[in-house]
Amino acid sequence: MRECHYMKSGCSVHELVEVLISAIEAKDNYTKGHSERVAEMTSDICSHLILSKSEVDEIHVAAHLHDLGKIYVEDAVLKKAGKLTEDEWEQIKMHPQVGENILSKVSGFGDIIKMVRHHHERWDGRGYPDGISGENIPLGARIITVADAIDAMLSERPYRPPMTLENCLIELEAGKNKQFDPMIADIAMRILAERV
Repeated sequence: MRECHYMKSGCSVHELVEVLISAIEAKDNYTKGHSERVAEMTSDICSHLILSKSEVDEIHVAAHLHDLGKIYVEDAVLKKAGKLTEDEWEQIKMHPQVGENILSKVSGFGDIIKMVRHHHERWDGRGYPDGISGENIPLGARIITVADAIDAMLSERPYRPPMTLENCLIELEAGKNKQFDPMIADIAMRILAERV
């Protein structure tokens, strides 16, 4: 992972990430702990892949920052208990690009920015913002997609209680080759099965 070399204060990437996460969490109670859990799950998944330390570090940082763009989304939309309107859904769908725009100011964050932009793409090409598919989606984004979905399923949301671990595993299996990279989903399922 590259240091923020332009910062005279000696701020590390980790410190910068902490500040940005604080901004996200101040906006939405649900995100409190969410980015940390997603980052932990990405690290668990990465440990089953052949990746360099710098690749794992970048994926971990991107996982922490994947929802940064939600600071753009109105509170009423983030906390809405009922179904979102089309306009509200379009607002939510902008958060990967907003996160990309915010992070574009940080030198050396190129790969991290791509992962943040593409963490809602789908293996079958039906995701957003670009509708890319399969291995065209950066590996880190594919890992974050699975980890993010797992935490969303296992967390209480304004519109539903948390799923059981067993139901989460069923959803991951159903989402393989559709929402999820099947290899990453299989790894995550093995990790979760050890927790049942």
